[in-house]
Amino acid sequence: MDRVNQILKHSLFNKYMQANAARETERIFCKHDMAHVMDVARIAYILNMEEEYRFSKELIYGAALLHDIGRHVQYDTGEKHAVVSARLAPVILQECGYDSEEIQKIVSAIATHSDKSLIDERNLNGLLARADQISRACYNCRAVGECDWSDERKNYEISL
Repeated sequence: MDRVNQILKHSLFNKYMQANAARETERIFCKHDMAHVMDVARIAYILNMEEEYRFSKELIYGAALLHDIGRHVQYDTGEKHAVVSARLAPVILQECGYDSEEIQKIVSAIATHSDKSLIDERNLNGLLARADQISRACYNCRAVGECDWSDERKNYEISL
């Protein structure tokens, strides 16, 4: 997990996560913070083991940690955060020792993680999209009634 820990310490990762936090201080809905990205990473890794995807832990955690780093840009400009995050992630991944093939897989998963039509795909894209969806605890959310997610997307039960 050396490369994952390098991501955690990377100055750009921390800058982007702090920018997200600054934009979400008044947010009543799910946040895009360390708790969320770690939930996504752990859920994705559990799914990886249970369903025998055979992705490395560093590939999964790399994708999960970076999947929302562009959220602050979406708040500022309206540009989709998945696209922004995919654009910001490669330099961090490269500087943390991921090779070009791994970077391509991770960036693809980040770019498509909001596309819920991919949830059932048996690749890193589908795995990240599923974990991101499952990570939301709508069943325990004080703002569930105000959320713009459809009832079909909301998690009213624990699943995994």
